[in-house]
Amino acid sequence: MIKIKKFIKKKNKTKIVSLSAYSKNTSSILDSYCDLILVGDSLGSVLYNYKSTREVTLNTMIKHSKSVRMGIKKSLMIVDMPYNTYRNSKEALKNAKKVMLKTKCDGVKLEGGKKISKIITTLVKNNIPVMGHLGLLPQSDKTFKFKGKKESERKNILKDAKLLEKLGAFSIVLECVESSLAKKITNNINIPTIGIGSSKYCDGQILVLDDLIGLNPMNVRFVKKYSNIRKEISKAVSNYASEVKIKKFPLKKHSY
Repeated sequence: MIKIKKFIKKKNKTKIVSLSAYSKNTSSILDSYCDLILVGDSLGSVLYNYKSTREVTLNTMIKHSKSVRMGIKKSLMIVDMPYNTYRNSKEALKNAKKVMLKTKCDGVKLEGGKKISKIITTLVKNNIPVMGHLGLLPQSDKTFKFKGKKESERKNILKDAKLLEKLGAFSIVLECVESSLAKKITNNINIPTIGIGSSKYCDGQILVLDDLIGLNPMNVRFVKKYSNIRKEISKAVSNYASEVKIKKFPLKKHSY
């Protein structure tokens, strides 16, 4: 809980850096730069080519989270609760406890507001830190649309954000929320907002590492590619293949 309290205090003091990771090799690099590392159910599409995050299982999340944990020394580690693992308070508590115990994470993330209020209350009462998620909800939304265009929608999202804070959530991810609404939410709650496609006005930002480094060839509006790692990998593999074929690798120094 000490790490959670320190995380909350970052609001209005410094911008929060967050990224998603799915293995120890990447989390060990991110740990030097991130305040928060999320093991997101986005691994379903990124690693397994699933059409929806709904196909991701609890066991899959736990396996990847165990790996990610091994690479983290300082960052806050949060794990997504996948689809159909928190349909009621009893199920949510059982599965969240399992995730916390087996992965040694610092908390879990759930999608939704008022509809899951009882579930969040149950988890918080049982000392399980909860990160909220509002705006675009990949586990339930059928279409990819930014949120906050309609006034009624804006009011509901703001209301949900205030409710999540009241229920004890320590932070909220705002996904694809219209900029002025993201700013209003951030200014009206006392816990950090972490944006993805939701403007610079959030307290922090999060992206999927594979998108940021250009490993994922897809182009999405809210992603800025800071590298082209696919090109670097292709170059390295091409050089390796060439040297194997011409017997330049391995040399004597590479052999026993």
